[in-house]
Amino acid sequence: MELSEEELRLLEQMERALVEEDPKLASTLRGTSFQRAARRRMVMGGVVLVAGIGLLILAVLLDVDTVIQTIIGVLGFVVMLGGAILALTSARRPGPAAPKVRATSRTGFGVVDGGRPHRPGRQRSGSPFMERMEERWRRRRERGL
Repeated sequence: MELSEEELRLLEQMERALVEEDPKLASTLRGTSFQRAARRRMVMGGVVLVAGIGLLILAVLLDVDTVIQTIIGVLGFVVMLGGAILALTSARRPGPAAPKVRATSRTGFGVVDGGRPHRPGRQRSGSPFMERMEERWRRRRERGL
C-alpha cells in the first residue's frame, strides 16, 4: 500500500525533527551503529580464531613436556572455538530478512514497501491457533452427522 503525498511529507518532517532533536537515536534507528558493531565483533572473532590456531600450532611445534603441550593445545582450542563463536554469532541476522525499503528523504530513513514476505506452499489464515483448531473440529462434526 502506497503512502499518499501528504503522508510522505509528514513522514519526512518527522524524520527531520528526529534527526535534529536526537541524532544519536536517529543513527541507531537507521541501523548503522548496529551494523558497525556487528562488523567489529566479526573481525575481532576472526582475530581471536587465528590466535587460537596459532596456539594450537605452537603446542605442536614446542619441544616441551607433554603436559604443557596438552595445556597449550587445549587453551588454543578453547580460544579458537571462542573466536569462531564470536564471529559466527555476530554475522547472523536476528529474525526474518529485512523488508524492501524505499528511501524517502536525505535523512536515510525509508518507507517499508509491503509487509511479511510471502512463502510459497505455506498459507497462514491470520487467526490464532485455537480458532483454527475449533474450525477444524466443527467441520469434522458436520461431516460426521
